[in-house]
Amino acid sequence: MTVIADTKTDMIGKALGLLVLLGDEPRGASASELSKLARLPFSTTYRLLGSLTRDGFVDYDPAGRLYRLGLRVFQLGQQVSNHHGFAGTAMPILQRVTDVTGEATILSVRDGDRHLTVSKVDGPRTFRVTSDPGHLGLLHTTSVGKVLVAFASPEDRHRLVEELELTALTASSITDRDAFRGEIARVRELGYAVMDEENEVGMRAVSVPVMNAQGTAFASLAIAAPIFQLTVEELLAHLPLLQSAAAELAAKLPHR
Repeated sequence: MTVIADTKTDMIGKALGLLVLLGDEPRGASASELSKLARLPFSTTYRLLGSLTRDGFVDYDPAGRLYRLGLRVFQLGQQVSNHHGFAGTAMPILQRVTDVTGEATILSVRDGDRHLTVSKVDGPRTFRVTSDPGHLGLLHTTSVGKVLVAFASPEDRHRLVEELELTALTASSITDRDAFRGEIARVRELGYAVMDEENEVGMRAVSVPVMNAQGTAFASLAIAAPIFQLTVEELLAHLPLLQSAAAELAAKLPHR
């Protein structure tokens, strides 16, 4: 009995792993591609994809022989969003910020060693910020991520500062451990974080923490804009508005 239970648990983990991989493939992926990415036998991958397709978690396009995330995943994601207040509660607050700034407003939470975008309101301009809800990003290259590290619990903050992989996404990304320590210390001192082309060339952002009663950030709120639209100083001029919105979110959102 123990062996069967472990096998079932392992298969569930493999199926969930395929869903995660498909989340990184918006155009879809074939069974053979997913098999290689997941390091699973093709027969196992094909069987799991069949089960996931049957239950609506995955869609299959027979013309291109590609698999994509299905509407069942979207449904569950919406339920999570509603449960945490990201849709009904957070969106009007984000919309008010965007109405004033004319730029994208983004709400993120920490998901392990990444940040997860949970809500976003685009600005009225044609240029779109690409961090849509569901996007997983790096902590050290983003303003939302720096805030989530700086205002994490002392134990989490120490681990992230000392052990987070400092991958370079642009020439401006922080890759030196001492520089990262100094950056997180500055964010804690100032109460906000700036991203200046560290995560994506041509983009800037400023973020503030959304704090719980214990004084740790359970979310991070950002304004993001292309560098040709706002200087760093112009972004920082919106800090009072962003901090006011973060305080409102802290009062209204369920704390995690």
